[in-house]
Amino acid sequence: MSRKKREYLSSELMNSFAKIYGFEDKLKAFEIRDFLEDYLSDDLFSEIDTINLKERVLVLRIKSPLLKNDFRMRKTFFLKKFREVLKDESLINDLLIL
Repeated sequence: MSRKKREYLSSELMNSFAKIYGFEDKLKAFEIRDFLEDYLSDDLFSEIDTINLKERVLVLRIKSPLLKNDFRMRKTFFLKKFREVLKDESLINDLLIL
């Protein structure tokens, strides 16, 4: 009989709670948000209103028309970057910029 693991990392606990309660997508959206916060300047990052992952579609709501256009023009680049950040190709199928 194997012994149960008694000590967990906080990230392991968060992942298990996310899986149980069904908010795994929100945790993945937070990872992308953290990446964008590091990747973009503070002024550009402040133009991003919301980041959500719903049914394998990443939805970015952006206030600035110029930044919105930049994301649309470089959509494949950002999709590739986001997939690298999440370390899983199948989590994001498309990027929707609103």
